[in-house]
Amino acid sequence: MATAEPPYTAILTAGDFEIREYPSLIAAEVTMTGPRSEAISAGFRLLAGYIFGGNTTRQSIAMTAPVTQTPKESEKIAMTAPVTQSGNELGWTVRFIMPQGYTLDTLPIPNDSKVKLVALEPTRVAVVKFSGLAKEPDIIEHTQQLKQFVLEQKLVAVGSETLARYDPPWTLWFLRRNELMIKCL
Repeated sequence: MATAEPPYTAILTAGDFEIREYPSLIAAEVTMTGPRSEAISAGFRLLAGYIFGGNTTRQSIAMTAPVTQTPKESEKIAMTAPVTQSGNELGWTVRFIMPQGYTLDTLPIPNDSKVKLVALEPTRVAVVKFSGLAKEPDIIEHTQQLKQFVLEQKLVAVGSETLARYDPPWTLWFLRRNELMIKCL
């Protein structure tokens, strides 16, 4: 059974790179501290608890992909789909995008106060796709490639990169689908 992914429009595709436009979306997110790998695990557990019934109505919410991780910014910057994780010494924002059809008013309230429901504005992002375990050297290399692609497209990168992971942890490493995204103007 396929996992739902947030809708987007691909404006440009060039090999492993894309420029995408995402509509407004709703996300559940947490901010975690510590190394990237520890933050994504802890954040994933909290968000999974929410969608598997850890909310005021004990309602299950369908899982979507990807899970995203973005470095926490000192200034709030609008994020895009999907579930993401990003971070630095200020922490990491880990996100699940809620399935289409939900609004902030129709989603159940999380039982854990660390889980926040947020509305995400429509946004344009540059994306690079890659496979593997998404280790730090891979993330650094692909982020540099992505920033170069943004420059070549005569766009301006805004904020930090977001790591998007699409597969469950039991997926063989060479089959794992990852993306790095960065908001661009």
